[in-house]
Amino acid sequence: MEVKFSNVGYIYNDKTNFSNEVLKDVNLHFKNGLVHALVGKSGSGKTTILELINALITPTKGYIDVGNFHLEKNARLKNINNMRVKIGLVFQFPEEQFFCKTVKQEIEFGMNCFHYKTRTIEKRVIDSLKMVGLDESYLDRDPFTLSHGEMRSVAIASVLAFNPKIIVLDEPTVGLDSDCKKNLARMIRILKTRYSKNIIIVSHDTDFLLKVADSVSVLENGQIVLTGNKYDVFSNDKVMKENNIKVPKIIQFSNLVKKKKNIKIGYRDEINDLIKDIYRYVK
Repeated sequence: MEVKFSNVGYIYNDKTNFSNEVLKDVNLHFKNGLVHALVGKSGSGKTTILELINALITPTKGYIDVGNFHLEKNARLKNINNMRVKIGLVFQFPEEQFFCKTVKQEIEFGMNCFHYKTRTIEKRVIDSLKMVGLDESYLDRDPFTLSHGEMRSVAIASVLAFNPKIIVLDEPTVGLDSDCKKNLARMIRILKTRYSKNIIIVSHDTDFLLKVADSVSVLENGQIVLTGNKYDVFSNDKVMKENNIKVPKIIQFSNLVKKKKNIKIGYRDEINDLIKDIYRYVK
């Protein structure tokens, strides 16, 4: 299910009638079977985009098409849950979206809200746990006693259980160690290639994004200042510096080799692939 933003603007009004234009004429196209990344400074509008996708708020200008659903100012969407069941949103802090006393109940929660059949629920709980690398021994555990990485896995399993078309991850690597990041990257690749999910990630972790993303969009003061192939975006020194975005280490290294040795080894997602390229040059 594709998502398309067309000249979208959003103005936030607080209780004192103070107005803040959070987004300005945003045009984005999130396609199926790809991983899309949103980067930018805090307050640039990334979280607002995620809220708009899930119809937690509606545009004050322009419109958004989420599959066959059309979102615009003052639009009254009938059967909004029919759209939201197709969108899985995993928050930055997974413990904030937990309500239940066991992992099993937590994963069942969303399916119960959308009135899934009991037999379907039981199977999907097990299947979704396996997809995130956890086994049945976690079912009766208290989610609040898990490690941060395990919490994140349970939060993602809760989303995968109702098989959404779109998966939205807000700062998914915060608090994760290197092994957990590798597992998360592996799972994202499976969701993209095997299940053709539309995956949207907001993150400051550009090293992780280089490994999993296909396209990257840079937000600055509510506007898209650059969007395109991840290599083209992350190698744009001017935009990276202006928005205080960290250039991925692999791209930094490739650029340094080109500058110091005048050898263009290209860009890679994984350090092992980069080492192989370097070996070919020195043979």
